[in-house]
Amino acid sequence: QVQLVESGGGLVQAGGSLRLSCAASGRSFSSVAMGWFRQVPGKEREFVAAISWIGGILYADSVKGRITISRDNAKNMVYLEMNSLKSEDTAVYYCAATRPYYYGADLNSRISYDYWGQGTQVTVSS
Repeated sequence: QVQLVESGGGLVQAGGSLRLSCAASGRSFSSVAMGWFRQVPGKEREFVAAISWIGGILYADSVKGRITISRDNAKNMVYLEMNSLKSEDTAVYYCAATRPYYYGADLNSRISYDYWGQGTQVTVSS
């Protein structure tokens, strides 16, 4: 079982930066893939970025070049560094984890993830 807690959301002006953090419980953190998704009211939760348990990284086209995902297995943490923020980045951001030793290539799909955090709100003012 993995529990996830996001933090770092808030209000930022367009062009600004935020760093989201996700703290994970459980002893199997180093063997799970981690992802970030976001959701706005009335829309489906969409993929932002993912990092596999062997270090592979995937980004949504809409955030490439502006967002960086990273993980610290010693601290059971995953991070989302967001720069050059736009109003369309406004959403609730969710951290997610797969089951251990997940080999699937579809880390941009919600169905690949078994565990989800409660989300943190990011609001970008224009």
